[in-house]
Amino acid sequence: MTINDSADALALDGGIITIRPTRPADQRALAGLYEDATPDSLRMRFFTRPGSAALATEVGRLCRPESAAHLAVLAVEGERLVGVAAAERTDDTGHRAELSLFVAERDRGRGIGTLLLEHLAARAHRYGIAELVGEVLPDNIAMLRTARDLGGHSWSRFDDGIIDVGLDTLDPDAQDAVDLRDRTAERASLRALLSPASVAVVGAGHRPGGVGHETLRGLREYGYHGTVYAVNHSGRPVAGTTAHRSVRQLPPPIDLLVIAVPADQVAGVLADGAAVGVRAAVVLSAGFGEAGERGRQRQYELVRFARDHGIRLVGPNCLGLINTDPAVRLDASFAPSAPPPAGGLAVAAQSGAVGIALLDDALRAGHGISTFVSLGNKADVSVNDLIAYWYDDPATRAVALYVESFGNPRKFARTVRALARRKPVLALKSGRSDAGQRAGASHTAAAAAPTATVDALFAQAGVVRPENLGELLDEARMLTDQPLPTGRRLAIVGNAGGLGVLAADAAEAAGLTVPPGGAGNPLDLGAGVSPADLAAAAAEVAASDGTDMLLLIVIATRTNRAAEIIAALASVVDEHPGLATAVVLVGAEAGPRLGARGARLRPAGAGGHRAGRRRRVRRVAPPAARRPGRSARGGHRSGP
Repeated sequence: MTINDSADALALDGGIITIRPTRPADQRALAGLYEDATPDSLRMRFFTRPGSAALATEVGRLCRPESAAHLAVLAVEGERLVGVAAAERTDDTGHRAELSLFVAERDRGRGIGTLLLEHLAARAHRYGIAELVGEVLPDNIAMLRTARDLGGHSWSRFDDGIIDVGLDTLDPDAQDAVDLRDRTAERASLRALLSPASVAVVGAGHRPGGVGHETLRGLREYGYHGTVYAVNHSGRPVAGTTAHRSVRQLPPPIDLLVIAVPADQVAGVLADGAAVGVRAAVVLSAGFGEAGERGRQRQYELVRFARDHGIRLVGPNCLGLINTDPAVRLDASFAPSAPPPAGGLAVAAQSGAVGIALLDDALRAGHGISTFVSLGNKADVSVNDLIAYWYDDPATRAVALYVESFGNPRKFARTVRALARRKPVLALKSGRSDAGQRAGASHTAAAAAPTATVDALFAQAGVVRPENLGELLDEARMLTDQPLPTGRRLAIVGNAGGLGVLAADAAEAAGLTVPPGGAGNPLDLGAGVSPADLAAAAAEVAASDGTDMLLLIVIATRTNRAAEIIAALASVVDEHPGLATAVVLVGAEAGPRLGARGARLRPAGAGGHRAGRRRRVRRVAPPAARRPGRSARGGHRSGP
């Protein structure tokens, strides 16, 4: 997240830290950083207790203009300086520079030193510096831990009572360590958003139908386990919820603000939230990046304020979010229906309308959702952030994404590739046509990536890309309700011969095989077959060594009862929990559940199972073994 040569990063506790080059105006803050340090901290940094003249010289050195021979970066949280790192080239043409590092006493252990060194190394790399080296006292545990946390692209060596440490700025494996820390920090930073202990809905009026009113009702009716407050002009209770006239009147701390006020009032609400310790906000209001130059400026200022005050922000112009965890039960959205059951599918959608379609399908089909986030303009929290959160989320078994643009395609490729190694990822990307790209840009004020670029990105990352929303819904159900197929051999059993033939054609066109069976494959038992006979035939095929996947086709007529057939087939499915099974139900209005897997069937004409074209999910090989760090002596003395 780069803004005018600065970058916002997350500390291990989720705090938002801005890393930027030093400036001459930083001298006073840097002097204060050293003045507030204990004598022992100064000894660790300078190997002696420096006098005021020595500290003034150090501050002057740090604030020199950046060049190929000198680099220095600061870590700032809000308006407070929390650390500094610098590199001095040992000569004009050499590939080595001496490093120094100092972090404020109260901020150690938050990963700030690691962030500073990573950003310093990246800047040094631009100037052709291949290695940063420094000297550390053996009892400087904090600095040694920072060097260790940098992973395989750092080294250390003990010599003459001093520990030399080095950082390779060119190591291609360094990104793995960065991504691991990013995931840890993302989970911490999004905890107040997805698992808040308290929520305040700002703009929760008394009239039903208003966004704030309906969002508040949704929180109450879903049974949110935390404390809920309403904020409105009158200060009168809403739907049985205590109300206040201002966010500043709320009893701190408030974890999450849900903001549903006109766009020109949002900044003031967020400022009040910062005063009472708000850590996350969902901005439902429109009128920002999608609304012209004034809206884009308003959005930029909102995000800058949020980051300066350590607040993570979803939206603006979004539907809200849902967490079905039974210990949380958070419905901070104005979706029209109740949340779907708890389950293994995590969903992020840049469009509120697509999000509603996904939630509605999950509710009707009976498959569960773990978390749902409507990103809107994704001014702060993005798909990349959520991917990092879901990577270690035990409740999430698969991920479905609807995206219209990529803020950082390179980071998306890295993070989604890592996630796809652990959990299936579905991604529906809009803007395949020129008209679609233009519409997407006007919808969320973000430029769409070319289709060929997106195709290549998804293929390299191991992402499954559905052709349309219907395929996304069906594939999501299969991935969360079914085991993965053990091979490509498909057996087809049913009571509708023509549909079996069409299914066989579609399967082979998609790269599957439909091998001949003893009684036939597809096996057509006729429309008059009894539920017991159809179930017996399906059980025999399911138990066959030649079956990797089973497709059951059931057509309802006036002479049979589809519900009885499905009930008989349910026992077959339950007896083979490791067999991937799909069912097409034709001619029936209702969708009964299919056994213990809990998937509710839908009529084929309403979006039942589809056999699409072949998709390859490329599994990326694990990273190569890290090469050992090089050994060298010397370097600038470094503190914690």
